[in-house]
Amino acid sequence: MNELPAPIGLDRVPRATLIQLRSFEAVARLGGVGRAAKALHLAQSTVSMQLKELTEAVGVPLFEPLGRGLILTQHGEVLLQTVRDLFAVWQRFEDQTAELQGLKRGRLRIAAVTTTEYFLPDLLGPFAREHPGIDIELTVQNRDAVVARLERGEDELAAMMLPPTHLPLNRWPFLENPLVVIAPAAHPLTQRKRLKLSQLVDQPLLVREAGSGTRLATEQFLAEHGVQWSPRMALGSNEAIKHAVRAGLGLAVLSRHTLSADLSGTGVTVLPVAGFPIRRMWHLVWRKDRPLSLAARTLLQDLRRHLGVRTPLSSPS
Repeated sequence: MNELPAPIGLDRVPRATLIQLRSFEAVARLGGVGRAAKALHLAQSTVSMQLKELTEAVGVPLFEPLGRGLILTQHGEVLLQTVRDLFAVWQRFEDQTAELQGLKRGRLRIAAVTTTEYFLPDLLGPFAREHPGIDIELTVQNRDAVVARLERGEDELAAMMLPPTHLPLNRWPFLENPLVVIAPAAHPLTQRKRLKLSQLVDQPLLVREAGSGTRLATEQFLAEHGVQWSPRMALGSNEAIKHAVRAGLGLAVLSRHTLSADLSGTGVTVLPVAGFPIRRMWHLVWRKDRPLSLAARTLLQDLRRHLGVRTPLSSPS
């Protein structure tokens, strides 16, 4: 007769709650109670109380002030890794439960860089309609933020142009991403049938913020061609870039996906510059060291059929 395992002693049962740990992780990740409260849709007083109760439960200080924010103590660093391990185990439980139910219920977390918002929702639509029980959480941020989420293992899949090389990732190139030079529709350079890159450098250059994949790809391209073209202004979104170009503030390099198929009436145009468009690919990536859920695997197979992409779903990083 098999003996039942001994019950966990009451002194070993965690005194912290999942809600407290969720608030702790958000404060640690975002560096402040206010930012964490906003991200969690809670009152600051609620998050502060949860941190106070958690600190009392573990019996050691978890944060110390730094300027207007907070940084982790050594004890806090250890707890943060423990919390992330705990959340990863819980995510595996949810994934396994969803697999037992087929695709009737479950959750699929996807991170994507900002430019993908012009086409990724359309690609996810058929899967979402076919599997209404799967909740899709799509987080759209710049490249640096998406890489940080991959490092923390917060998402199963990520869509980006330039995957990081320091993580164990599978990569699937699934869509072309041509980068083009845009100018105001009435700019004198639009009268040229062909332009050299060197003819643009005296024009103001508008770029995305630091951490943007488009900016990084542009900087790599200019360095490869030995061209110095210093940015005049950095803006935080593709739409802001297009508005600034339309207003005559400068030229910019953007993904062709951010532009209408017909540019007439948009106030911007694509310049015929030698070497452009810069040929890049959009990739879907996922961690090699973490198994994909049934929902993620099914989405990848569906997209492969829909897009007719012949490249394998798993390729070396």
